[in-house]
Amino acid sequence: MLGSILRTRELVKSFGGVRAVDRVSIDVRQKSLTMLIGPNGSGKTTLINLVTGVYRPDHGKIFFDGTEITGYPPHEVFRLGVARTFQIPQPFRKLTVLENLLVTQPGNPGEGFIKSLRRGRWKKFEQESVEKAFRILRLLNLDHLWDQEAEKLSGGQMKLLEVGKTLMAGAKLLIMDEPIAGVNPALAHEIFETFTRLRDEIGITLFLVEHRLDIALRYTDYVYVMATGSIIAEGGPAEVVYDPKVIEAYLGE
Repeated sequence: MLGSILRTRELVKSFGGVRAVDRVSIDVRQKSLTMLIGPNGSGKTTLINLVTGVYRPDHGKIFFDGTEITGYPPHEVFRLGVARTFQIPQPFRKLTVLENLLVTQPGNPGEGFIKSLRRGRWKKFEQESVEKAFRILRLLNLDHLWDQEAEKLSGGQMKLLEVGKTLMAGAKLLIMDEPIAGVNPALAHEIFETFTRLRDEIGITLFLVEHRLDIALRYTDYVYVMATGSIIAEGGPAEVVYDPKVIEAYLGE
């Protein structure tokens, strides 16, 4: 069995007198699709903000790919391979789908003033970047839209484009906030089928927050459930949804 790519240990984060995250320890296994679920206000977003460096924990530790990243700023977390997308996609709207991917490819020598004057230094890099971008677009079923402006895509296609940008940047762990919110059921299933293909074919790890459990749980390997800042249940989707503590957290007594 593969090891964990993300681990948190006894994470605590308080705001005033409210403990939003209360001694949370999780393990996200490599090449898995792991879900974080729970009612509104349970602490899910705060936990993600801790992992991605938006907040510093009051207590506890965070490890990514064997390195402790507790307190790292967001850009350092991203540089190591942790990428995050949000509920509302934020593509470069006037750029094409292909251009959206190309601008996120790191290390282009043509971006430097001196190197940009030497065409041979960046021509091969850009050719390889275009080939890489098309490989990613084919995985996402967006290759037929490569020359469309991003603003012309549907909401679901924009969310897939955001995924493509993270893959282009070299993400190992993709953290997504409600990837199928506002997406029609047919496309929502297609998006999750794409996620499982990315997991299986290129080995990306996905850690998702999602409320549409009727769709998402069909594709999930492992689930953590949060309520009032704590993990109250974890396990396979089938066992978690019937856990009395989970039912009470969602529906009340």
